[in-house]
Amino acid sequence: MNARRRKNLTVLIPLLCAIAFMGVLVSYSVTLYRLFCEATGYGGATQRVAADTARPSARLVTVSFDAQVAPGLPWEFRPVQRQVTLHLGEEKLVFFYAKNLSDKPVVAHATFNVTPTKAGPYFNKVQCFCFSDERLAPGEEATMPVDFYVDPAMAKDGNAADLSNITLSYTFFPAAQPTDIQELSRFDPATPPDGKRGAALFAERCAACHAPERNMAGPMLGGVFGRDAGKAAGYPYSPALKQSKLVWDAGNLDKWLADPQALVPGAKMPIRVLDPNTRRDVIAYLRELRAPPKEAAR
Repeated sequence: MNARRRKNLTVLIPLLCAIAFMGVLVSYSVTLYRLFCEATGYGGATQRVAADTARPSARLVTVSFDAQVAPGLPWEFRPVQRQVTLHLGEEKLVFFYAKNLSDKPVVAHATFNVTPTKAGPYFNKVQCFCFSDERLAPGEEATMPVDFYVDPAMAKDGNAADLSNITLSYTFFPAAQPTDIQELSRFDPATPPDGKRGAALFAERCAACHAPERNMAGPMLGGVFGRDAGKAAGYPYSPALKQSKLVWDAGNLDKWLADPQALVPGAKMPIRVLDPNTRRDVIAYLRELRAPPKEAAR
């Protein structure tokens, strides 16, 4: 290879690499921009969290809801309630209604944002239908939950401290290339409990503190069905739970997940699961868990 050809290659190869790199950036620009917005709240993107860990403050904020469908999507879509007023740090469950007006199954994906955009970093969604492609059968309707809170840190931000009104907006678009398709029928209270979906919800909402086979921040949950409350081996329970005389059946687990402090005042668990359909499926998963060998032998 002569010197001139080597010189040309030293220019051509980096140029081709640069072109390929720019092509990858273009291909993933929408995804990268969405991830950037979700991480920073830029452009009014909300934050996604596993649970409300904030302490409610006295400060009130009003959240309004807006719903739109893109051209070409044969759905009716609207908020069930137009607005709610809540304390900063207070977890709230609201609902949106959707109906497929066509005679064919339709898969759609929701985009979302909050305004003013400076509220984005403080608007935390615990549960939402906007994280997957959603399918409605012909004529099917669904009432979909959104579980959220507004971080009390907003009151300490000089740029956002004056906010008293926030609007959460959704737009459903036809899903061009559906990937993570979910059935909106899962939100129907009449839908049978789904342990498989409950396992996914457990991993998303509970696994940071709980595991089936070992104690973590919370007690092990293998074999929890039929177990006396406060009896997992080696876990330092609160006196309140030890003395509660509860047995973990489906009814008590549902009350516990809905509001542990209401069921057992003084218990350690601060997290609530407001959506009854989520509780239904998580409980179905817990029913399937077997006790670890040492626990089973007790």
